[in-house]
Amino acid sequence: MNKYVIRNVLLLLFLPLIPVQHVFARNLTGEEIIKKMEANQVQKSARLEGVFIITDKFGERKKTFKLVSLGTDRTLLEFTNPEEAGQKILRAGDEIYLYFPEAEDVIHLKGSALRDSVLGSDFSYEDLTGEKGLLDIYDVEAEGMETVNGRECYTLKLTAKNRKAVYPGEKLWVDSELFVLRKAYYYALSGRLIKEMEIRKVIKVKGKNIPVWFVMEDRMKKDSRTTFIINNIQIDVPVDPGIFSLEELSW
Repeated sequence: MNKYVIRNVLLLLFLPLIPVQHVFARNLTGEEIIKKMEANQVQKSARLEGVFIITDKFGERKKTFKLVSLGTDRTLLEFTNPEEAGQKILRAGDEIYLYFPEAEDVIHLKGSALRDSVLGSDFSYEDLTGEKGLLDIYDVEAEGMETVNGRECYTLKLTAKNRKAVYPGEKLWVDSELFVLRKAYYYALSGRLIKEMEIRKVIKVKGKNIPVWFVMEDRMKKDSRTTFIINNIQIDVPVDPGIFSLEELSW
């Protein structure tokens, strides 16, 4: 019996002991990995509550919020902490609007304003309200495998298909077992690293693995980071589509 037959016999003997996902997943393309990741993070609808903690040279500030989403292109985020209570960010399709209760005013964000910081945090308005599916925006290349905080991950290189993308380039580390994002780098057109994000905690909700603790660092600022924590999440729950309208935004 030659060495190749012996190898195949050993593989057959031990195959039942190896997680199926790990046996076959290594041959996935970059596009397939993205699809599996987005199957976890995209829900028909969601309601959640949380806090983001802004840490910079001025100290630490906490902002609480509640968020409702429907599909991939409708999101309503409302701040609930006393300083910003009632302020809202609405994403409807490709459009983003801000509402300020004190001024009773709605602002339509356009162009570079979409990349502005939210309340001095390391998240932009587009970061917090999401965007279209990654495969609509980026070409994806699987680069290899690396370990992030003890988790084996696929590494993916993303290159924007046009200049409308929030970030011209991205590098993602996707958990090879759970298919959730573990780490991400975001690049400018020049190739300079702009932001870095790491996922610290993942929970299972209705069979999906969902990140609930993020840390974002803006590499363009000194000693700046924002921790985004989801304290309560419900997915695939009834949501009234009417709340994602300009008429309802000022209520």
